[in-house]
Amino acid sequence: MESRVEQAAERKMCGYNCAQAVACTYCDLAGIDEETVRNLTQGFAAGVGGSMEATCGAVIGAVNILGLINKNPQRTMQGSRKIINRFKEQNGTVICKELKGITDGVVKRECLDCVRDAAAFLEAELPESYVTPGTVVD
Repeated sequence: MESRVEQAAERKMCGYNCAQAVACTYCDLAGIDEETVRNLTQGFAAGVGGSMEATCGAVIGAVNILGLINKNPQRTMQGSRKIINRFKEQNGTVICKELKGITDGVVKRECLDCVRDAAAFLEAELPESYVTPGTVVD
């Protein structure tokens, strides 16, 4: 048994894109099956559509799950900002190409660690009744 953060990392290592890795790890908490979530998040690979121009997919996956669970726009917006701000504090940016070092040649964070970060920051924003950070699941 491993933490959900590590399950997300495992999914990334098994070929899921960053958004899929995070969202599929937590989709059961929202009552949605993994296949649906995997299909829903497939376009968010490599900074959306492979462009690397947009927000890191791991962050997008986390924000998607937060919205599905909260079902309250105000709470979702507040939690989303917290996830984004914590991710920026940790990594310096949320933009895929900047994280990957495309803009300046300096890799700020590898995808696997972006997935771990986004998953951990998501857990910090989930209502306690859904998951306690570091929760181990079967």
